[in-house]
Amino acid sequence: MTHQPYTRRRQHLLTTLADGVAIIPTAPERIRNRDAHYPYRFDSYFWYLSGFPEPDAVIVLVGGTNPREILFCREKNEERETWDGFRYGPETACHAFGFSEAHPIASLEQMLPDLLANRRSLWHSLGHDADWDQRIAQALNTVRSRNRDGTRAPGEIRDLRGVLDHMRLSKDDHEIDIMRHAADIASAGHACAMRACRPGMAEYELEAELAYEFRRRGADGHAYTPIVAGGANACILHYVDNNKLLAAHSLVLIDAGCEVGGYASDITRTFPVSGRFNPVQREVYEIVLAAQQAAIAAVRPGASFTDYHQAALRVLSQGLIDLKVITGSVDGALESEAYKPWYMHRTGHWLGLDVHDVGDYRTGSADDDWVRLAPGMALTVEPGLYFRPGAQVPKALHGVAVRIEDDVFVSADGCTVYTSAPRTIAEIEEVMRHD
Repeated sequence: MTHQPYTRRRQHLLTTLADGVAIIPTAPERIRNRDAHYPYRFDSYFWYLSGFPEPDAVIVLVGGTNPREILFCREKNEERETWDGFRYGPETACHAFGFSEAHPIASLEQMLPDLLANRRSLWHSLGHDADWDQRIAQALNTVRSRNRDGTRAPGEIRDLRGVLDHMRLSKDDHEIDIMRHAADIASAGHACAMRACRPGMAEYELEAELAYEFRRRGADGHAYTPIVAGGANACILHYVDNNKLLAAHSLVLIDAGCEVGGYASDITRTFPVSGRFNPVQREVYEIVLAAQQAAIAAVRPGASFTDYHQAALRVLSQGLIDLKVITGSVDGALESEAYKPWYMHRTGHWLGLDVHDVGDYRTGSADDDWVRLAPGMALTVEPGLYFRPGAQVPKALHGVAVRIEDDVFVSADGCTVYTSAPRTIAEIEEVMRHD
């Protein structure tokens, strides 16, 4: 891997710190049960600034006229490496990841008060981790205890997340390349699940197809717990049981993405278990697809984050009128939110190191205070319609649920859809042909 993108981000952050100090710890290892751990996943903020994969590590950035980029990490340890695997150690990590200096993690507690002394500000993600809040408070108390010799503690403590959230909202070329790769792998996984699908299979069998294809193509694994929801299960937005059988002539909704190099892809596809859409399924699917196409067309620089949601709502509302689910006009449906029983979520979210990535959506409380889209932003476009069994809709719609989700980069003159799983009815039915 190359350390230059991470170094550039640290140096950009240092310009914000001025004469301050920033402390960015990675995530701790988590116990699953007894002495077994969950698979390790680093903290996204830490990874964004380092690319360093090990636990027990902390970045300290010291601003000012002589800036310092310091990594604290585990020392080399032959015995632990025999049990747990390779460790970089401070010396190797310093060069491999482009830091100006590196020290053993065990020395952090001793060094931290000196790093904080006589600095104007401390930048830290307050309230994110109680243990770290306490450790930093202890270091500050140590600095304050030296006030008789003229040593000053930082006069202000500032939340680092706002600065980093703003940085992470606009993806650089390094991030875009990784996210495209994650999207390619996830798209292939969804196509694989379509080809494998047969009536009578269990939902978890399709989940297994996805997991195999993701790992086979080099992904680190799922970016989030996948949803594989057959029939009416798809009316449960966060259904993750994935343990029911797939009935012939029903639809199955799969919401799944993979993680590559820390970055998430996020795709949803809905397709017929038997390989062919029936007329009602086809009609609902075409409405949702048209809503997605209208939303994608509204993603462009200068548009607000809510514009593409409103574009989808207009098409979905007209579709609900055509299906005889609601009555009246589209404008009336939008004003009264008559669509909400069947479309209750937003049309997308930011995407990046976290599947629901960081970054503000609004800059204030007024109706027009939504964030304006700009080149480099990555987001999802995911309209849907959900008709629960027993709902006050035509009986043929009971248990029908469709969502279509793709990943999009805002470009200089519009947007680019960078996921490529089969999406139109013709594409899906062609992939699912069982010749």
